[in-house]
Amino acid sequence: MVKPFPLQTILELMQDRADEATRNLARLIANEKEAKARLELLLGYREDYANRFREASKNGLTQREWHNFQQFLSRIDEAIEVQRGTVATQARNTAAGQQQWREQRKKLKAFDTLSARHFASENAKESKRDQKLQDEFAARSKNLPR
Repeated sequence: MVKPFPLQTILELMQDRADEATRNLARLIANEKEAKARLELLLGYREDYANRFREASKNGLTQREWHNFQQFLSRIDEAIEVQRGTVATQARNTAAGQQQWREQRKKLKAFDTLSARHFASENAKESKRDQKLQDEFAARSKNLPR
């Protein structure tokens, strides 16, 4: 009879940790994509607003209109810089999550290998026992009177 893998509990724990690292990495990747999408949205909005400013300035602007356009563009630029910082932070978080995922997968693979070796050894022992029994039966059947 094949003995159970003595480290099965740890193998299951490593599987759970690897699964959690995978879910965490997926969350981090989604957060990074969302941050990049927001940055792209802000950049597009800034470009549109800058184009409107250029068009309006061709027709002439009052000092107040000019100031309002400049002030709004300045706020958009500030928001863009904040969002660039957010994207950079998310990218670092994603990189850390990838490293954690790789480490968890490596640990899991090590225990999987131990498990496979254990069962291969147990199966080999079982095969030897079966062969020994078959040899004994064969030897007995030769010695039986007919």
